Amino acid sequence: MKLAYRRRVSPLAMRVLLILIVLSLTLAVNEASRAEVVSPGSAGEPTYITIPDFTVLARNLTPSVVNISTKMTMGGGGFPPGFSPPLGDPFGDFFNRYFGDTPRTFESQSLGSGFIISQDGYVLTNNHVVENATEITVILHNEKTYSAKVIGTDPKTDLALIKIDAKGLPTVKLGDSDKLQVGEWVMAIGNPFGLAETVTAGIVSAKGRVIGSGPYDDFIQTDASINPGNSGGPLFNIRGEVVGINTAIIEQGQGLGFAIPINIARDLLSQLKKGEVVRGWLGVVIQEVTPELAQSFGLKEPTGALVSDIEVGSPAEKAGIRKGDIILKFNGKEITKVKELPAIVAMTPVGETVTVTILRDGKTRDVTLKVGKMPGEGMIGGTPPIKPGPGVKSELGLAVEAITPTIAQYLGLPDTDGVIVTAVESGSFAERAGVMKGDVIRELNRKKIRNLAEFNAEMTNSGKTGRYLFLILRSGNTIFIAINK
Repeated sequence: MKLAYRRRVSPLAMRVLLILIVLSLTLAVNEASRAEVVSPGSAGEPTYITIPDFTVLARNLTPSVVNISTKMTMGGGGFPPGFSPPLGDPFGDFFNRYFGDTPRTFESQSLGSGFIISQDGYVLTNNHVVENATEITVILHNEKTYSAKVIGTDPKTDLALIKIDAKGLPTVKLGDSDKLQVGEWVMAIGNPFGLAETVTAGIVSAKGRVIGSGPYDDFIQTDASINPGNSGGPLFNIRGEVVGINTAIIEQGQGLGFAIPINIARDLLSQLKKGEVVRGWLGVVIQEVTPELAQSFGLKEPTGALVSDIEVGSPAEKAGIRKGDIILKFNGKEITKVKELPAIVAMTPVGETVTVTILRDGKTRDVTLKVGKMPGEGMIGGTPPIKPGPGVKSELGLAVEAITPTIAQYLGLPDTDGVIVTAVESGSFAERAGVMKGDVIRELNRKKIRNLAEFNAEMTNSGKTGRYLFLILRSGNTIFIAINK
């Protein structure tokens, strides 16, 4: 008979065994928190990334994020029958005020976010958070409340710099949004729906997004949850640096948030502190080079920006640039997509002499010009002292008005050529084709429209064929819209 003996384990050995078990469990948890990624060209050899500790980031960064509440007195009126403005329409306040038929005023409140960039109280946020505000209140992490004043705004990039009277405030560190990569972890902090200090996380879904909000669209897309009230709040990378300013969402979608790259704000910060943003100006109306146009102009592939119009007296006109030229380079920088040119020109110092490479009649040539100052820059939402009439309605379902010098200045237009769309009827030909309130019609069926009389005459001629080809200026960009009845 064999006897089994139970060997007694010493207390020291037991402690060593427990330590080994704990270490094994810790390693297993860490391994489970890793995501395996096979790097391109690595012959299948995996590398690992670790999910960041968002608790540490949130604890360290939340004190530099602020809640912004505003009060404003709104004035306006009704819209034409059957028409209702889209949410977030940048021309909404303007047309409410000047094209309505039931004047009224009321006090409105809104909430947003911002972040402190200096210990003496400078706060970056969105322009639409503080636009038209009669009172701005900033609430800090410690619940201290301050009145704020607007230092400078730039509606074209939706940026605003405000200031509170305080010292020794916690600040953020500005990162480099150009180095941000698709798939990189990011974290948003803000006040969605008035819920203070809400933290959400996700990844960078895309860069360079154009969502039609303005001429300098270059948004970071993220699936970090962004909601109303997040506007103006920071988007952080895992190093705790601000890489974007949360700005917009697509209401019909989920996981679609958009942030202004922080490098855009950094480039404008010195001008915002002076209260005025000045941009370079070329004076051309441009459009995308489609594959069909590229073939017509003798290009091997679609590239550059096609000049569809020239502003009278502009730097481009003085340099000899013509309609039909394709701008391939500006100041040595290649223009591969049409959206790149406005941003590059805008950031070029006024008065600087540059070389522009163009394609004309199948041949490239260089022209030299001196960059001008963009007309209307430095204005912060002027108020036209006039109320235009009801407008001319057409069978296409749109109403237009003549562009007076005052309206041109208010909208930042370089001249009064064309007519401005003041209303688009719901379900009309114009609405289905994509015509929008606030569009400036510069051409109709390739004929330049200088005034209301020319527009009416050409509309009559076009009515005989039922074909309308509009050249429209919208938010600094030019597009063609065709309507065939």
